[in-house]
Amino acid sequence: MIWGCITYWEPGYACQVYDGTMKFQDYPQILATTLRDSLEHYGLSWDDVYFQQDNDPKHTSNTTKKWFIDNKVTWIDDWPAQSPDLNPIEHLWHHLKLKLSAYETKAKGVHELWDRVDREWNTFTEKECRRYIESMPARIQAVLAAKGGSTRY
Repeated sequence: MIWGCITYWEPGYACQVYDGTMKFQDYPQILATTLRDSLEHYGLSWDDVYFQQDNDPKHTSNTTKKWFIDNKVTWIDDWPAQSPDLNPIEHLWHHLKLKLSAYETKAKGVHELWDRVDREWNTFTEKECRRYIESMPARIQAVLAAKGGSTRY
C-alpha cells in the first residue's frame, strides 16, 4: 500500500506502508513525517493548507482527529463518505496505475514495485496537480447538479 498527497505545486512525498495495510495507529505517524516533510519541501506550514481526505475510518478516528487538533491542522471534516468525484488525488492514482500497467513485465516483488511506484509518482507535474485542484469548483457543481450521483469526473 502507498500513501501520498498532492500540493498545488507537485505531488508530495509518497510513503510505502510495509505490511500492506495502514491502520488507524499508523496514519498520524505518516502525517507527522511524510506529510510534514512534503509541506517543508514546498516551504509550507500547517497555516498554509486545508487538508482534505476521504472518510476512511482511519482518517476519521479519534486518534487522527486528536493529532489534527494537537498539531493545529485545518482539515475538512465533513467530507462525503464516498466521494471519488470530489477527490483530486484520485486522478493521479488512476494515472499512476496506468503508468505501472505500461511496464512490459510485472514487478518481481514489492521492492521492484515500490521502485516503479516511486519513479512514476515523481513524474507528475505541477500542471497536472493544478489542473485537478483547480477543477474542484466544477466538480462540486457537477455533484450538486447530479444530486450526489455520478458525474463525468
